[in-house]
Amino acid sequence: MKKSLFIIAVLCVTFVNSQAFIGANDNKFQVGVNLQNNATGINLSYDYGVGENMSIGLSGAYALGVNENIDADFKDRIDIKARFNANLGNVINIDENFDIYPGLNLSLKNFGGHLGMRYFFSSGFGVYTELNVPLAKYDTGTLTPAEKIHNQFTANIGASFNL
Repeated sequence: MKKSLFIIAVLCVTFVNSQAFIGANDNKFQVGVNLQNNATGINLSYDYGVGENMSIGLSGAYALGVNENIDADFKDRIDIKARFNANLGNVINIDENFDIYPGLNLSLKNFGGHLGMRYFFSSGFGVYTELNVPLAKYDTGTLTPAEKIHNQFTANIGASFNL
């Protein structure tokens, strides 16, 4: 009986073990809420590991709730980004389930930077948060409130999944 319980405990610990970023060929999918001034929406992102501490990916956001005073059409509400991350979880070595990733992105609206963090509770499920800031906007003139959507500081928070 003791041997059976020990084997079951070892198997459970093995299956519960998770790691936030494993390096090359790692696949992460994230879905969350996008928060910004005058709008809230949904954010989806995918990251693919290309090295021990590097990943590339795509991110898309759509503003669902826009302040009623702003006349925003589809092109104002949507943004798609190509992104590069430097995954530093194993470098700073806080916890193998924790990853921090600064990065750069090129979107339909600007060139920007982001700082993200992930924590995995199991091998497949975790939470994430990201802070995004535009570094260079394509339109350097005065932006209308609708043009400022996705062209300002934004925050994302949600669920992260290993694929």
